[in-house]
Amino acid sequence: MNDMLSQEEIDALLRDQAIMMQPSQQLTPEEIDALGEIGNISMGTAATTLSTLIGKKVVITTPEVTITTIKELAKQYPIPFIAAEVQYTEGLEGTNILIMQERDVKIITDLMMGGDGTNIGGEISELHLSAMGEVMNQMMGSACTSLSTMFNKSILISPPNTFVMDLSTDFPYTLFKSDEPIVRINFKMVVEGLIDSYIMQLLPIDFAKELLSNLLGGYDQQTAQQQSSAAPLHNELSQSPQGPSSVQKQDDSHEAAKAKPINVQPVMFQPLEEKPISDGKGNLDLILDVPLQVSVELGRTRKLIKEILELTTGSVIELDRMAGEPVDVLVNGKVIAKGEVVVIDDSFGVRITDIISPSKRISSLK
Repeated sequence: MNDMLSQEEIDALLRDQAIMMQPSQQLTPEEIDALGEIGNISMGTAATTLSTLIGKKVVITTPEVTITTIKELAKQYPIPFIAAEVQYTEGLEGTNILIMQERDVKIITDLMMGGDGTNIGGEISELHLSAMGEVMNQMMGSACTSLSTMFNKSILISPPNTFVMDLSTDFPYTLFKSDEPIVRINFKMVVEGLIDSYIMQLLPIDFAKELLSNLLGGYDQQTAQQQSSAAPLHNELSQSPQGPSSVQKQDDSHEAAKAKPINVQPVMFQPLEEKPISDGKGNLDLILDVPLQVSVELGRTRKLIKEILELTTGSVIELDRMAGEPVDVLVNGKVIAKGEVVVIDDSFGVRITDIISPSKRISSLK
């Protein structure tokens, strides 16, 4: 009987030992708890965004952080999922994948199109992938806002790339190798009366380490700011000519003053006079060269996503304004005048027919 190991077996053992010895592949219990807290805060704001998109109450809680591999996930979740790859472009360097079940994506898509969440038949289509991309773009955008506050720096992402992921087949995505240790964060997702499921987030361990590093850096920066704001008061007390005892003397004199009777009289204010706006013209000279954006609004309308997707070449969009009605002239998004559309040579123009009074313009800015 030959007890000698083959070269292939020796190489496999060396690879396994190398993986176990790499410090970047390990996370301590404290680091796992910190990742859960990061996910809890960021997904809390993302749930509010999703609730706004679908018009339903959404709760995303209870993050569960584990270390696993794609091979292990394939054994646990053989059914296909809808995945969104999110690439960070500023503030962080890395990529992670967010995964939802097909049924959940169909329900969310139906709600976004004005349905009641029950039209979930048929196969996954480009419409579902597009809706998933928009949902993840909005949710992760709001999550980035929370991370920016947490890490004290700007964090941005690129538009998510959505695709169908089937873990039961050969993994088609190159972000993770099948036996590479990765971080999996499970978030419980509940949409009132429709969904009681979860969102899965997969990210490389190196990227998880970067999140933890930024978390500690953000806390250190906040602590430094608090200490720097408290330093002037400390220096004022320590550099006082009489020393700290003078502070005690001031407190004693303050207590003595409190014991004396105080003569209280009603306060008298000068009458306020209304001045015309033109009196402030001198101050306007300071900002006369500030550029403003002037736009003309012909009308408005509101449509569902379903109606927008049905638009084709030649479609007519009806506005909330009758033919011949004056158009609005806006400066930086505020209506300041009415006008009529004219043609000057080969260009359109607007002839001002009515200017809103200064008082009304000021009240519109409030």
